[in-house]
Amino acid sequence: SGGTVLVPAGRHRCFSIRLRSRVTLSLAKGAVIEAAEGKGYDMPEDIEQLYQDFGHSHWRNSLIWGDDLHDVAILGPGLIDGAGLTRDGPGARWKAQTGERPLSMRGMSAQDIGKLEPDAAAMRGRGNKAIALRNGRNVNLTGFTMRKCGHFAILATGTQGLTIRDLTIDTDRDGIDLDCVRDVVVERCRVNTPNDDAIVVKASYALGRKVAAENIVIRHCAVSGFDLGTLLDGTRLTTQLLAPDRDRPTGRIKLGTESNGGYRNILIEDCSFTHCRGLALETVDGGVMENVVARRLTMQDVTTAPIFLRLGDRRRGPPGTAIGAIRGVRISEIVATGIDHRYAAGIAGLPGHPIEDVSLTDIRLSYRGGGTAADAARTPEEHATAYPEPSMFGVLPAWGLWMRHARRVAIDRLELSTETP
Repeated sequence: SGGTVLVPAGRHRCFSIRLRSRVTLSLAKGAVIEAAEGKGYDMPEDIEQLYQDFGHSHWRNSLIWGDDLHDVAILGPGLIDGAGLTRDGPGARWKAQTGERPLSMRGMSAQDIGKLEPDAAAMRGRGNKAIALRNGRNVNLTGFTMRKCGHFAILATGTQGLTIRDLTIDTDRDGIDLDCVRDVVVERCRVNTPNDDAIVVKASYALGRKVAAENIVIRHCAVSGFDLGTLLDGTRLTTQLLAPDRDRPTGRIKLGTESNGGYRNILIEDCSFTHCRGLALETVDGGVMENVVARRLTMQDVTTAPIFLRLGDRRRGPPGTAIGAIRGVRISEIVATGIDHRYAAGIAGLPGHPIEDVSLTDIRLSYRGGGTAADAARTPEEHATAYPEPSMFGVLPAWGLWMRHARRVAIDRLELSTETP
């Protein structure tokens, strides 16, 4: 069995497509697979999403999905259009309910939050992902374009041997989510996500156990937070002021937030960030982050912190989940300009649980300027259990680099400057 399914030029509107092993789905030039409107999508799996939200916990309620499959490919140059997908879904159901949302969302009414997080019953029959894969092996996603793809353009969970290459994604929430994966290469992709993360590595509890994300390379990619759709049309507008979490546009490369299984052997290199948040390396759910290398990154018009390392104590996981750790992080050859002075590069551990063995080498950070003497006198709260974001500490008492609860941090050739006083 197996073979190639050729999608010819033209617009093909459909509900859920199930991938099978040893099958290649090839989108010809001019071919468009469009997500249909309505409640005709496959039903989500009957899984209790205790420690991650609805989107991370289900795969079948997607435009294209596959489970326990191997040797499959989706090839371009056609387009996957998620016109009929929703970006919404309910949150996790664990009892503690701490750190569920960024602190920037404090003050939002229950009605406003409800619009972003409808209950599970409202999601039945709705599609909220473009491509969702669980427990795949030897998967190749190459050379196509994706537009407005719901909660996730691509969600790969428990997948081993995954190549994502030469994609252009312009979408209304997450771009590429790599959850509990290993042996992965993401390269030469352009991902625009003003409302959420562009390329993000996670290690959630979605498989019902702790699984590390490991042996991952992200290289030669461009991430951004331009207005939705304006990467594809070439205008690259920046009129959107805030993401739904009430911080400035997102669009970054991140490790986290879901982090039960931890991360090992991650390489991020030769990537650009434009009009978006900077590099975020976070573990808050008990996982250990180790051997992470980020090098040769350029950033322009950075909307929050250019570099953010956070060890937190959310511990969204089974009883007995311990505080995790961050160690062995090497960041080098970073050039970032147009940074908001409120968001210094930050390394923030916890009392008794410092972030350890970090090196910062050849770092040049240029801030827009501003700040007051009152800012310099601030002492940020710990917010140990809070959702991790650079804005969680408010305006920091430093405009260049701020560290707390960290040890064995080596800094070599760090240049800090401001455009105005």
